[in-house]
Amino acid sequence: MGFFKSFFASLLAIFVTLFLLFMIGLILIISSQRETEPYVRDGSVLEIKIGNTLPKRPPSDPFAMLFSDPSRQPVSLQGIERNLEKAAADDRIEGVWIKMNNIAAPWTNLIALRDHIQNFREESDKFVYISTDDIGFNEQAYFAATAADSIFSPPETFFEFDGFFIQAVFFKEMLDKIGVEAEIFRAGEYKSAVEPFFKTEFSEENREQLSSIVNNVADNFLEAVGERSGHTREELDAILNDQPIFTSSGAYEVNFIDKLLYPEEVEQRLENRVVELGHDELRTISFHRYNRVKRSTAGVAEPEGNDKVAVIHASGNIMPEFDSQSVFPGTEQNITVRNITENLDKALEDDDVKAIVLRITSPGGAGSTSDIIWNKIREAASEKPVITSFGPVAASGGYYIGMAADTIVASPQTITGSIGVFGVVMNMQELFNEKLGIHFDAVASHDNALWLTQDKPMSEGARRSFQAYIDDFYDVFLNRVAESRDMSIDDVRAAAAGRVWTGNEALENGLVDVLGEMNDAIAIAAEKAGIEEYSVETFPKPKTFMELFTGSAQAEIKSWFRPEIKELEYIDPVFHILKNDPRAVIARIPFDHKVH
Repeated sequence: MGFFKSFFASLLAIFVTLFLLFMIGLILIISSQRETEPYVRDGSVLEIKIGNTLPKRPPSDPFAMLFSDPSRQPVSLQGIERNLEKAAADDRIEGVWIKMNNIAAPWTNLIALRDHIQNFREESDKFVYISTDDIGFNEQAYFAATAADSIFSPPETFFEFDGFFIQAVFFKEMLDKIGVEAEIFRAGEYKSAVEPFFKTEFSEENREQLSSIVNNVADNFLEAVGERSGHTREELDAILNDQPIFTSSGAYEVNFIDKLLYPEEVEQRLENRVVELGHDELRTISFHRYNRVKRSTAGVAEPEGNDKVAVIHASGNIMPEFDSQSVFPGTEQNITVRNITENLDKALEDDDVKAIVLRITSPGGAGSTSDIIWNKIREAASEKPVITSFGPVAASGGYYIGMAADTIVASPQTITGSIGVFGVVMNMQELFNEKLGIHFDAVASHDNALWLTQDKPMSEGARRSFQAYIDDFYDVFLNRVAESRDMSIDDVRAAAAGRVWTGNEALENGLVDVLGEMNDAIAIAAEKAGIEEYSVETFPKPKTFMELFTGSAQAEIKSWFRPEIKELEYIDPVFHILKNDPRAVIARIPFDHKVH
């Protein structure tokens, strides 16, 4: 008896201790959020550390807020833009020191980062130094770094200059071996999302469109490198094809890097620069401390009046709200009818909101869901100006919902188009009957009632009906584009067929109106609303700490039971839709187009 008393007393003590630690952490977070504005000394240098990710908006991870050093939390593109805007106007800031290494981020984000650095230099006439550490620069990081005054790297650090590629996984032979046949239905010869099910390599059509994407990235990258280094395109191509560069010393030899310096030598060089400007020593202020500096203190003029432009973020796969959850990590954030409607209604009901910018980052998803959201946005556009800003990808269903706006703004590197649809029905008869010894029997009122049972091939009648279902939705898609873009059906067909386009190409064929970033979309929205001074309000609103904590805890627990199969993550949304609605018509690009 004494043992159990001691055991439960110890257990209670552990829970009480954990609860107290949690409360202490919560109090520390709340108090840190109320910290006073930091003092910035004259002659300071803003220090920004960019890790291997570059999210558009600040990540909301309550576990990181509780247990990690704020200085180690990732910086966001939005935060960099705001701090550079303040630093440009702040007389106490002499320049910026950006520390970065390998960055894994969409090219649209990298272009925006590079633009922010260039804008800071042009508006302020202040310096920007960029340096790396023992990890070095990959091509994404170096692309952003080309906007700086000076680039530094340790002499024996990695430097990537070898070109770009897109890779996909094909599993037709695996399905053959286990006795599964994927019955494919699609509209559009470029609609290649289903190719992994029935091919072992890219089709010629898919290879054509993917080559265009890769070459577009290479063109932008090499243009920036050429401007920085003084090399011609022919010289850069020769380096890439003959002897790619893998070291910072090799990059220095061809004028990609200004100086080979160890970190302490970079700091000394910064101090020399600050002393030349009339200050006695180097003073730095971290990105996270400078976050708390008010815009007004830094000298940035605040808008007068109450007018606002609402920015609604729509990110993820377009899906119905199924009760079940995906088995793969990272797929909980979806675009649904409910969350789009809620945010649109809030913006429409607020009289101070004069225009709406819809920021779309989506490869697409369920066709029926896309159509309902398209109609919701179209209705909103009849009440207030609605501008679409395309993120790294806004294709297929992502394009479908975005085309309802008054104006479409896309980055040159945006992946868009993919106007086409597909459906997949799995025939597992051989797997069940011959491989596993499982047999099914059923009683049906009509011959085609069992067309989705997946234990037998589809009948010819069911195949014809399902293909007609696909074709009908494709016709609806084409007509929606023609109506929204004021194009003829023939012109739409020429730009459709499931073909994926870059932002540059989409502008040429009439699928988008303007090349630019989200700030350009906001400016266009304000102009259409007839307002000159305005603030920007973002939807959805940031969650409270407890909402973030409980939601993150649930996701963390679910992730313990999920397989880490990164190669198949891109196909999971397709399986997820089909699992809940095998009849679904899917408007989605082939996979997540990551250019490496």
